[in-house]
Amino acid sequence: MPNTNSKEVIIIGAGFSGLAAAYELTKRGIAVTVLEASNDIGGLASAFEVGGERLDKFYHHWFTNDLEVMSLISELGLADNVKINPTNTGVYYANNFFKLSTPRDLLNFTPLAFLDRIRLGLLALKARRIKNWKVLESKTAEEWLRELGGEQVYKVIWQPLLKGKFGPYAEKVSAVWFWNKLKLRGGSRGKGGEERLAYLKGSFALLAETLAKRIVEYGGRIELNSPVNRFQPHDGRWEVVTNSTSFHCDRVIATPALPLIADMISSWATPAYVASLNRIEYIGNVCLVLELTQPLSKTYWLNVNDPDFPFVGVIEHTNFEKPETYDGRHIVYLSKYLPHTDPLYSMNADQFMEYALPYLKRMFPAFNTDWILKHYLWRARWSQPVVEKNYSQLIPSEDAYEEGMHICSMAQIYPEDRGTNYAIREGRKVGMRIANLLQELI
Repeated sequence: MPNTNSKEVIIIGAGFSGLAAAYELTKRGIAVTVLEASNDIGGLASAFEVGGERLDKFYHHWFTNDLEVMSLISELGLADNVKINPTNTGVYYANNFFKLSTPRDLLNFTPLAFLDRIRLGLLALKARRIKNWKVLESKTAEEWLRELGGEQVYKVIWQPLLKGKFGPYAEKVSAVWFWNKLKLRGGSRGKGGEERLAYLKGSFALLAETLAKRIVEYGGRIELNSPVNRFQPHDGRWEVVTNSTSFHCDRVIATPALPLIADMISSWATPAYVASLNRIEYIGNVCLVLELTQPLSKTYWLNVNDPDFPFVGVIEHTNFEKPETYDGRHIVYLSKYLPHTDPLYSMNADQFMEYALPYLKRMFPAFNTDWILKHYLWRARWSQPVVEKNYSQLIPSEDAYEEGMHICSMAQIYPEDRGTNYAIREGRKVGMRIANLLQELI
């Protein structure tokens, strides 16, 4: 489909929000250029190859109630690539493994007294009954979870997960963030109460690549290795400057982390506005991916509730997607959230592997280093915004204070948490809205 009007939009970032916005704009005839700093598209959903198959750099799945992404997948003709399976979830606590996938598993969770097990089950039900998330905005997750489940449930179940996810920021995290997690997982279950999750065969990168292909077919451009240094108003339009060239357009949609956007506009935006973008904090992530000859366990998602263990989760991907997909290799992700200033964040793959081995051997005594075929280490500096109390008051408007500048970043996804489903929802929404605004001006 050729571009049918003279209006132009620059989108900064080729993650799912940027690609979704470009898709909506280009299919409505708006000229779009997507500028991506890295050599690949997809952002946190980029991939690499294992055993002749694409594999996500960071573990991914969708819930069955992630309707936005499922709708886009159908539009792009990828529905046959979606696999929905029941999954095994477990908890590692006090050097023991506990299955925790169904209500029956909860009743057998012996680290908690029977009454506390009941409290834990009721907590999830109470959380799902809350319809107005605003009543939780003034509470931290810690305060709310203690109120709902009591001290022991908090210490055994929730505190280790909060610390594993947010590290030094754990005590600041909003009750709204945790409420949404409980609601989302509770809505993705089968008739027996088991959790059911979806995965895209060919990796999440397949969706990004198919979306990019459609954007190009509609006349859009995607420029890789094009980090944006700054963008600014210029003669009634916008100038976007990269390392090698500059672009001029009618509107800009910026999708990177808010502090990165702040750097891009700091030469002309007011100090107060720049400070508001820098106000939201982020935590980083390092993810060690192992190719193994044998499985570690039968569990897909193992929450690590041992405060001495450095990983928040051990995700055995090939207990969800079959090992045969990856030429018989068993794929394991070890995930650690941490500030980017932590020395662990700067380790190379071999150093991090050496760091992880003693913990793996303690958790899985049968594990042998001979099982390791390859290992990879991936880093994400801006992995997760820290969702604090009264977060709705911190989020910048999608329409920035300068006409023609728009922000569509993961930090603005609220009360839901960041993820591909909501990145697609917000990207499509801003793309459609801007297309309508531009078409009214023609």
